[in-house]
Amino acid sequence: MSPAPPGPALGLGPRRRLEVTVDAAVVTIALDRPAARNALDRVLCDELVEVGTALAGPAGDEVAAVVLRARGPVFCAGADLKERQGMDAEAARGRRQAAYDAYAAFESLPQPSVAVIEGPAVGSGCELAAACDLRVASDAASFRYPEVGWGTIGATQRLPLLVGLAAAKDLLLTGREVGAAEALALGLVNRVAPAQEVDPVLAALLEPILAAPPAVVRLLKRTLDAPTADHRRSALDAERAAVDEVLGADGWRQRIDGFGS
Repeated sequence: MSPAPPGPALGLGPRRRLEVTVDAAVVTIALDRPAARNALDRVLCDELVEVGTALAGPAGDEVAAVVLRARGPVFCAGADLKERQGMDAEAARGRRQAAYDAYAAFESLPQPSVAVIEGPAVGSGCELAAACDLRVASDAASFRYPEVGWGTIGATQRLPLLVGLAAAKDLLLTGREVGAAEALALGLVNRVAPAQEVDPVLAALLEPILAAPPAVVRLLKRTLDAPTADHRRSALDAERAAVDEVLGADGWRQRIDGFGS
């Protein structure tokens, strides 16, 4: 079946920053801001929350799986730092909370979700991919967490769950780039394929998920997530508190205001 625009019943109409399509029981959500390297701005955050909320409600009952991918050569270049230039600390906190809400909207989906990363994922882009249940990467994908270099904090909770504490400290403290092969070895992604084989690999990954009873799949996901859900929420509160402390200093503003100059 060819992908089609989502029907009104799903409540997933046109968006400014997202392209949403439905193919049978699979909803594909594509970041659609390629000219800005799919950087996460407030509008994109809010639209991700809107779509995630719709899929988690009654309108998503017939959806068996959700795929998150991106238009253009970059999956997501991270937070839109140009948007933050000139923001005071309170506005920056609100913008950061919008990103947390976007990650949470995908993390809490009742359906299994798969992120497809076919180019660079940076900062918030890595967090968005980590909020999905599974990750398929092309051999052109890369991952980088540059937050510490910008004088801020992020990815302190989801990343260690994927790769372990020691590897997470390596990636977060150094901000170094990880290619697709190393990402697979670390456990950051579940599958790696050449660019022309990404869609067949994605289809093969989804096939047994779509063949299983949907109610059982949802219950399995809920059960698997249960042991870490409460801890992750409280740990993210600690991360937010650390970000607030950073925003109380002047260094972050100088770095952000200097972005692109």
